[in-house]
Amino acid sequence: MNPLQPVHFRDVGELLEYLPDHERKIVDALRSIIFSCLPGCREKLAYNVPFYSRRKRICFIWPASVPWGNVKKGVRLGFSNGYLLSDELNYLEKGTRKHVYCRDFTSVQEINVDLLKTFLFEAVVVDEELARKKLLKT
Repeated sequence: MNPLQPVHFRDVGELLEYLPDHERKIVDALRSIIFSCLPGCREKLAYNVPFYSRRKRICFIWPASVPWGNVKKGVRLGFSNGYLLSDELNYLEKGTRKHVYCRDFTSVQEINVDLLKTFLFEAVVVDEELARKKLLKT
């Protein structure tokens, strides 16, 4: 086991069972939104949290109860290539990160479903464009 992460999950189901109820509700809501916007996406644990990908990693969900993610409370939804998304409202938190932009939620009611869907749909387009550019280089 990694000393930085005192927990280890074999699969997403095991992670979900571990979460406190308030985080589980947020994670369930975010997963539902992600699956509705990213048909055919892969859900895979990395760093003990679920990442969602099609060609490359698109986004992740990081609950505060999973150590090492620097999430103080609630649940973080992060976009792997957030710097390429249009965010005129500054909805996503950039911090000092160059690529990953995110938003933290402490309740299901805080989730702006329509806005998140917009980001997710755009993230799929970005994922396709990055894959196409990579193919053109080879």
